[in-house]
Formats: sequence, C-alpha cells, structure tokens
Amino acid sequence: MRNSSPKITIEDRKRLILIALFIFALFAILITQFFNIQITQGEKWTHEARKQHFFTIDEPFVRGSFISNTFITRGHAEPSQKFVVDIQKYHLYIDPLSIPKKQRDPIADYLSKTLKQADEERVHLRQQFEIKSRSRKLAMWLDPDLQDTIFKWWLAYAKEHKIARNALFFISDYQRSYPFGKLLGQVLHTIQAQKDENTKQALPTGGLELHFNSYLQGKQGKRLLMRSPRHAFETGEVITPPENGADVYLTINHCLQAIAEEEIAKGVKKCKGKGGWAVMMDPHTGEILALAQYPFFYPPDYQKHFNDPHLIEHTKVKAVTDANEPGSVVKPFTVATALMANEHLQKMHEEPLFDPAEMLPTSSGHFPGRKDLKDLSHHSYMNMNMAVRRSANIYMARIVERIINRLGNAWYRGVLSETFGFGQKTFIELPAESAGLLPRIGKKHPNGALEWSTPTPFSLAIGHNIQLNSIQTVRAWSILANGGYMVNPTLVRKIIKKNPDGTETILLDHTQEERRKHFPRVLSESIVKEVVTALKYVTKPGGSGQRGDIWGYTEVGKSGTAEKIINGVYSKTQNVATFVGFTPLTNPAFVLLVTIEEPESCYIPGIGRNTRGGIATAPVFREIALKSLEYLGIKPDDPYGYPVGDPRYDSEKADWIQETRKLQEMYEKWNNKA
Repeated sequence: MRNSSPKITIEDRKRLILIALFIFALFAILITQFFNIQITQGEKWTHEARKQHFFTIDEPFVRGSFISNTFITRGHAEPSQKFVVDIQKYHLYIDPLSIPKKQRDPIADYLSKTLKQADEERVHLRQQFEIKSRSRKLAMWLDPDLQDTIFKWWLAYAKEHKIARNALFFISDYQRSYPFGKLLGQVLHTIQAQKDENTKQALPTGGLELHFNSYLQGKQGKRLLMRSPRHAFETGEVITPPENGADVYLTINHCLQAIAEEEIAKGVKKCKGKGGWAVMMDPHTGEILALAQYPFFYPPDYQKHFNDPHLIEHTKVKAVTDANEPGSVVKPFTVATALMANEHLQKMHEEPLFDPAEMLPTSSGHFPGRKDLKDLSHHSYMNMNMAVRRSANIYMARIVERIINRLGNAWYRGVLSETFGFGQKTFIELPAESAGLLPRIGKKHPNGALEWSTPTPFSLAIGHNIQLNSIQTVRAWSILANGGYMVNPTLVRKIIKKNPDGTETILLDHTQEERRKHFPRVLSESIVKEVVTALKYVTKPGGSGQRGDIWGYTEVGKSGTAEKIINGVYSKTQNVATFVGFTPLTNPAFVLLVTIEEPESCYIPGIGRNTRGGIATAPVFREIALKSLEYLGIKPDDPYGYPVGDPRYDSEKADWIQETRKLQEMYEKWNNKA
C-alpha cells in the first residue's frame, strides 16, 4: 500500500510566510521595547523600581556640645565635663500603605497604650494610618527601652499577620540632655523638640545655642533601606555618613557656677527679692568664670516658660540684656577720672584740679540745675579715701564739678565712654546685649528734653542717669583689678571640630597669649594703685561695704543702690542692689558682681535698709568669693582678717585695720566728732 502526504499548496505557503513575518515583527517589537526600557530608559525605570523597593532616611549627626572649663583649678587636674550631651533616642514611624486595613485598629490601640497617650493623642495617632503615604511619624524621642519593647512586639505581630517588617520602623536621633540639670540654664538655653523639616537642623531657643548655632550644626547623613518582609531598617547601608558639629569649650567652670547659683538663690530668698544674678570674670583674660541667675531656668522646660508671661523673663540672661542704674559702684571711676584729669593737666603744664588728700568741704549739696544732693550722714570735710569708704555723694559731685569747669563736659563724657566703656557693648557671646545708656551731649530724648543737661555730670558722678549692664560693670572693674587694661569679656576658650579621621580642627582660640597683648592700657599704674588703696577701706569696719569682707583674704569692693525706673519714674520702693569687687589683691583671681532685683523694702534692726547693696548683696558676694577661692586652691593671704570674736582675729596683724583706724581718727578730727 502506497503512503501519500498532503499536498502543500501555494496558498498554504503564503499563509505560513505571513505568520512567520508576523511572529518576527512581534519579536522585533519586543526586542525594540526591551532595548528602549533597559537601555534608552533604563535609568528612569531603575529609579522607579528603587522608589518602590528602596527609600532613604536621615542618618543623624551629633550636635556640638558645651564643655566646662576644667583648666582653671590650681594644683589639681579635673576630667572634662559637658554641660550638654546628646543621647540617642528614637522616632516611631509607620508605612500606612503596607498595613492591611483590618490590622490598623489593633496596631494603633497597642501603640497608644504603650506610649501612654491621652485621648486626643490617640485620635491623632490613629488618623496617621489612613493617610496615603509611605512614611508617617507617630511618636518622638522614645527611650531605647521603650523602642526595644515596641520593636519586639512588632516583629512577632508582623510575622503572625504576614505584614512587612518595615511597615513599622524607627529612625534614630539625638536629643539634648543636661547632666547638671538647671545649671547654667539661661546661658545655654536649648533647641526645640521639632527640627526644621527642610534643613533637618535644630531650632535654638536662645542663649549660647543660638549664638553658636553655625558651629554646633552638623550635616545629616543618608541611609538606604529596603521595603521587604526580609529586610529590617537596621541593615540599611549608610550611603552618606553624617558630619558632627563642633564642640564649644566654655570659660565657665561648673563648680564655680554651682557655687554662684546656690548662693544667689539663698541671697534672693533671704532678702525676699524678685530675682538676682552674679557674674564672675578673670580680670586678666576677660574669661567669664560663672554667670548665675535666680529664679532658675531648666532648658527642657522652655515651652512652659515661653508660654507664661510671668516666667518668660527668667529665660533671659539679665546680666546681659538688662541695663540698670549702677549707683555707687561707679564712684571709683569718678575718682579715677579726676586723677586722669590731673595727669592731663600736668601734660599741659597746668595745676591739678584736686588733691586726693585735700580737706574738701562737703557740707553743702547744692549744685547747678538740680536739687541738693544728700549723703546718708552729714560730713563737713572729706578726702578721697574717706569719700570712697563712706560712699559720699557730695564729694563725688564736687570733684566732677571741678572736672567740667576745667576740661568741659565733652572731656568728662569721653573718659566715661572711651576709657571705661560705659554706653558701649561688650560683645559678649550672647543674644540681645543691651548697650546701656550714657547721655549724649546735644542729643534729645523723644520728648524733646536734652539727654545731657546742666545737672547731668553731678548725677553721673554717683551712678545715676546712666545705665549699665552687669558685664559692662565687671569689665570696668577689671581695669582696676588687672593694673589698668581694658579686656574683652568672653564665654569661650576654644571651638574644636573633630574630624572623621580622628584629628581636630581648632575653629576659634581665645587662649592664645597674643589675645591678651591686644588689650589696651587705659589707666596708669599710679592711678590704679591710688583708687584700689581707697577701696580697701570700704570692706573694713566703718566702711559702706564691710559685710563684703572675705574672711581670711584681702579684697576690695563697693556697694551700689539704685531706684528702678518704672514707667519713666523713679520708684521709691523697687530698688536694684549691687556689690562688686575683686580678690585677692595681689594677682586677683576674679572680679565678682552680685545684683539683687527688688529686695523687700524694709528696715532690719541693727543692720540697716534691706534694699541697700551693702546689706542685700555684700554678704552674697562674700560667700561666693570665699567658697570659690577655696575651690580654686588659693590660700588665705589675710590669716588674721576675721570677724571680731573669731579666735583667728588679730587687730594688730589683720590687713588694713591699722590704716582704717588712722583714717577714722582723721575723719573725726576734721568733722569735730572726736
């Protein structure tokens, strides 16, 4: 039997060719499309794919810290101490699109309970699950223990319900923490809890955090994460490492700061004042060693303070932002100006305008253009040492009267401004420094009255009609403490940035000897010596500041009392009391100023008016100074200078007691009080 095969017709061949061509065309289109997707548009589609499977999060940097000055103590070294540290915390996020709807309520309920949220917070947290997003923040600043608790629960829950592990994830961050609590609160300030959404940088609330923000800032890094049940965020690759901020090494010492804060709080409470502050500065370098203020400000409580009009003023550094009439603490500069006038006249080959030993009449307080000046007690005659010792108003006005009669108002004002820096900012590294107020000749107030009128010099002579902030006052007193040089106050020793390779870059250095060489001499040694000698009588028996005597040490100091200006009018009940001085007299360790705002207006039997600087602030000055000298390891240089009744007291050997007796005898003879 013969096999036969079907005959392929021409039509069949044409049909097969058409099918083959069609298949080839399809294959060519696929090849073309593949080439287009993989090669021509490869970057675009790779990016789209990565967006679906990968995402980046910020890798946080450590903000620069503030470090205590532990180089100040004599005879022993101290370890480095940070006023601020950044501790690692966690922010909780979810990927709502990866969480099934039926699981959203139980997940939200667990998180709200674990986070111990209030009802309003729970509602807000649950709403985040319904937002079409790949990343929603649920909670901030979780402690590592709480983060670990939530994470362990989530791993088990996600596995049981077949949810991607990364549907809930954490991002680490660093939060400011304060090892010393409230210490140095107003000076440091803090940063807001919520960072800038665009720059990811912290938002300072004030203080050093604001002033040095550009140094403290670092740069965020980037970490690449994968959305997959098999990949957790911890395994993400750091594609851009973070860059940490620089550290600011302060001039302030934490122990001196603690002493000052403790004593200023005691002093304010004792005299029932509104508040107070203390400033301690090295007169040779201008380094601020302590800057304390009461009531205190704890930086993490910034929202509470800023939202309360009664508390917000306690967030300011009043020694910098507030300028008040200094009162009698400027009288040493009045006599210094008169001595400068003598030097100036001598260069012009003219007679001096006054002699410090001169028996100057002080019974009349009448001066041109103003009501009569008064002293606390009547004095017929005084010399410079007597006037400084008893803080005599009339004497100071008399010598200023001679100055302006011989050299003019402009010369007198020029000395106050250019020599002592009154009315000029110190440019301390804190925001909102007040320049104070030194009346200008020829200028008018908004009401049309002249700033500098006929009686102005007599008011300036006793510290009235002038406003200074406390840093300005301490700067001026440093001229007397360091032998006649004008220093630049500073809160910073160094700013150092640590590099990734372990090296350090010094961005700012105030510790170089070269800096001190640029401090100009503004007073001659002879004038400084004469003024300091006069001041030595103030803290001895009979002096206006004897409660500021630092037992066992030599010191000088001066009290000041000024009425506060309330709505443009001097208050008779609200005062500012100040005491400022330095110790020990040979190579002073520091100048110290203490101010108490609005001490209770009352009379203390056997002591005096509670509002006066010699009563309210002098004892605080003594306590801060005494404890600070002991901490610094400075040995007593007046071992017999203790209160009467103390077994260590010796009236024959105690510093400046014999000189004080002789001056008192001369005063009594001149004023018929023998």
